[in-house]
Amino acid sequence: MKTVQQLLDSKRPRLVAVSPDTTVLDALKVMAEKEIGAVLVLDGDLLAGIFSERDYARKVVLQGKSSKETPVREIMTEKVVCVHPEQTIDDCMGLMTDKRIRHLPVLEHKKVVGVISIGDVVKEMLSEKEFVIKQLESYIHN
Repeated sequence: MKTVQQLLDSKRPRLVAVSPDTTVLDALKVMAEKEIGAVLVLDGDLLAGIFSERDYARKVVLQGKSSKETPVREIMTEKVVCVHPEQTIDDCMGLMTDKRIRHLPVLEHKKVVGVISIGDVVKEMLSEKEFVIKQLESYIHN
């Protein structure tokens, strides 16, 4: 099973973040431009939270707040589930399933070094299973 670091190494380096004072509207524009469903919220180099489409739907739209005026800090998820580079993809799938989350920031010595999404994890797990199937087919035919 691959590690988180191996997965990050195979991805394009793409760490997208906003500050806690960024307005919700501006954060949504960044997410739309980058075609992502969540953005990290960094206060300097430190992870302050994560802002997702789910946060927007539940904490802005349903509560009648203004996207133009509300800073991300007011509605971001502050208690962020994170992983470390040496953890396995299987660990990530378990966490994402258990916690019902779609994005995992990767921390190394309290510094954000990347983010993996549920799509990254599923793609990697499918790739690994496909490899095992091909190996078994090869074994059977020989």
